[in-house]
Amino acid sequence: MQPPVILAPGARNKQYWSDLWRYRGLLGFLAWRDVAVRYKQTAMGVLWALIRPVITLAAMWFIGWLFGSTVPAGVPRILLVAAATMPWQLFASVFDGVANSMVGNSNLVTKVYFPRLVLPLSTVVVSLIDMAISLAVLVVLMALYRYLPGPEVLLLPVFLALAVLAALGTGLYMAALNVKYRDFRYVVPIVVQFGLYVTPVAFGSADVYNNPSIPAALKFLYSCNPMVSVIDGFRFSLFGHEMPVHWPGFVVSLAVSLLLLLLGIRYFRRTEKGFADII
Repeated sequence: MQPPVILAPGARNKQYWSDLWRYRGLLGFLAWRDVAVRYKQTAMGVLWALIRPVITLAAMWFIGWLFGSTVPAGVPRILLVAAATMPWQLFASVFDGVANSMVGNSNLVTKVYFPRLVLPLSTVVVSLIDMAISLAVLVVLMALYRYLPGPEVLLLPVFLALAVLAALGTGLYMAALNVKYRDFRYVVPIVVQFGLYVTPVAFGSADVYNNPSIPAALKFLYSCNPMVSVIDGFRFSLFGHEMPVHWPGFVVSLAVSLLLLLLGIRYFRRTEKGFADII
């Protein structure tokens, strides 16, 4: 005869999401803790949140200039690259933070009950704070070039949200796998590095879709990259019709983002009950 199993208050699906809302204070505390610890005892403090995007921006600008990627008329190359670097850094930061959230907080996971989704969501808040700081670079560049966006800029939060959703879905998969197989902590930086090269940061999607030498099958695979729609949309929000969006590719990558999010949450929820025993 099997012994009775004692379930945590939120172990049942109908209670889990209400528990997640009740523990929102813990989410805020963990986010504040991560921000405080990250810049504690550093001479430059939050300036480190600017250094990484600036270095990436300079590298991607140089690569785009070196290979002569297409630049719409009237749009400085540096602004085109900056409009892709910022959302990419948000995606990379969220993905890395979510993927390592369970292992990095193993002391909490093994000692007390709370909805485990609190941990990855707290890292999302930290990444959004870093993103707000990094956007200052883009604002300064646009001011220097005296470039004023049109009404499309109101869509900017939508595409930032899509970047978070794309990173959250894949990150939850990695977080759950990372608990059981620690090898995945080495996979995360590889995915981020590879993703940078197949995402239109140094170049534009027009260089891909309008290139007759690229097979249609590769163009479709390119459009399946969730960050393609995010970056194309981000650029459209800033530069309007000077940076048109490839809508078929946008629909495909958006569908992929939503599918990854649903599958990531489902897999995370299915495996989290065993995290405390394995971690």
